[in-house]
Amino acid sequence: DTFTKLANPSTRPTGNGYGCAFDPTGTYLAVAHVNSPYITIYKRSGDTFTKLADPSTLPPGTGAGCAFDPTGTYLAVGHDGSPRITIYKRSGDTFTKLANPATLPTGYGRGCAFDPTGTYLAVAHTDSPYITIYKRSGDTFTKLADPATLPAGSGEGCAFDPTGTYLAVAHSFSPYITIYKRSGDTFTKLANPSTRPTGNGYGCAFDPTGTYLAVAHVNSPYITIYKRSGDTFTKLA
Repeated sequence: DTFTKLANPSTRPTGNGYGCAFDPTGTYLAVAHVNSPYITIYKRSGDTFTKLADPSTLPPGTGAGCAFDPTGTYLAVGHDGSPRITIYKRSGDTFTKLANPATLPTGYGRGCAFDPTGTYLAVAHTDSPYITIYKRSGDTFTKLADPATLPAGSGEGCAFDPTGTYLAVAHSFSPYITIYKRSGDTFTKLANPSTRPTGNGYGCAFDPTGTYLAVAHVNSPYITIYKRSGDTFTKLA
């Protein structure tokens, strides 16, 4: 239960870090941050993290969130400025930008998440519809139809459960967390939990069994944890 700080990487990100993600093998660590290059990627050897060369095409603005797909082949970065989501394909230690999706998120990309199969990529962003979901075929990401019921405000973070059945979106305005159930390519909003977070949601995560969902938010208690039973999420003490 003891966490001991490692030595800092010899080359650090150039500004405030807003999001980070490991690839599934634990070899690569991506950090989304303020100031160019907006995404900094490290390769781990033992306890040493060495910065890789920047991708030849960078995100155009502040990186807010990032996510690897389950194979470690794709890295998505949510950021300020069009295209708002930049997706890289990894070959060895080289990350090459893919063509932008034909339909882009409508606002600042704040958080992103792949489902466990790497088929779906969700992007939480600042303008309606607040959540944009893509389906991947090869290197092409195609936007799905928006859910019939959208989050109530700016999407700040999102997470799939380990089965890819549930997608949670943390956002501004009540209910602060919106949970969808996926059937094929359709995402249907579930009933809101009976007890909601107390303020704007900024991030969320499922545990590896898909039983627990944690939501980080404004206002005490600042973290709200739900236990799932079927399609019902009940707040824990």
